[in-house]
Amino acid sequence: MSQLAEGEWNLAYYSDGLNPGADFTFGSFRSGYYLLEPFEIKYGDSDVGDVPLPREDGVRLGQDYRAGATLTFEVGVDTVDRASTSARHDANLDAVSVMTQAWDAESLRGRFGKPAVLRTRQGGRARCFYGRPRKCEPSSSKLTRQGYTPVIATFASVDGTAYDDVEQNIRVGMAPPPHHGLIGPLTSPLTMTGECATKVPGEIIVGGTKPAWPIITIFGPVTQPACELVGYWKVTLDLTLAAGERVAIDTRPWGRTVLRNGHASVAGLLTRDSPTLKNMRLPIGRRDLVLRGKDPTATAYMIVAWRDAYTYL
Repeated sequence: MSQLAEGEWNLAYYSDGLNPGADFTFGSFRSGYYLLEPFEIKYGDSDVGDVPLPREDGVRLGQDYRAGATLTFEVGVDTVDRASTSARHDANLDAVSVMTQAWDAESLRGRFGKPAVLRTRQGGRARCFYGRPRKCEPSSSKLTRQGYTPVIATFASVDGTAYDDVEQNIRVGMAPPPHHGLIGPLTSPLTMTGECATKVPGEIIVGGTKPAWPIITIFGPVTQPACELVGYWKVTLDLTLAAGERVAIDTRPWGRTVLRNGHASVAGLLTRDSPTLKNMRLPIGRRDLVLRGKDPTATAYMIVAWRDAYTYL
């Protein structure tokens, strides 16, 4: 994907081997697909869980859930200056076909839960939405023969959340076995220097305005690996990973998988005291992550990746 200019958007997803992927940029004059009106983000209605109070006024507030958001774009497909007068009609039909092909997303439509990524740069902020392209309607226009066609297109976001386009990650080694007291020989006065004096292994800073969804990948050799977010939750797997093996816990709403070596589901091996994946978010602020387990070689480690999340751009 090319670097986006201010105000541009990019729709991207991979090919499935038969149907093509997409890397489609729009929203600027340089792209030839410019916005006729400002984009619109319409957030979904809440599924309100309120119930009437028996034999009295009012309601008992329940658990409310909100649907995703729909982004709407009014796009002018313009090839007036990109072809001679006699070739404008043909060039415009090709350009409209490029956009409708990108919005068709056939490589995604047959795959449960697989999203496309819609990226943008607004106010210098690089953000992305996860979801799928939906409606794409070229308007019947007499101007098409002159090299111009307006198109209405929508994108359905999974959760209405804008994510930082830059993914952050941290590598965390196995936590050492607990010990009590100081280990000699010691010299006086006792001081801490270097990086260990300012930063704890596994320390992260989560930004944004909403808790973030982590992807936790643990690499063997290790038995009964566990990832702990200190003060919040601890997830443990009742399995053994040999050297070179890995297990990935993807908590994102469009993921929600626990895969061994990238393909075999081991979600059933999560221990009963582990939280559900939807409850494994990273709260905003400074947090500590710890890898635990039985590792006689002390070479096991995990990589935790996340994107800061925002209620709006």
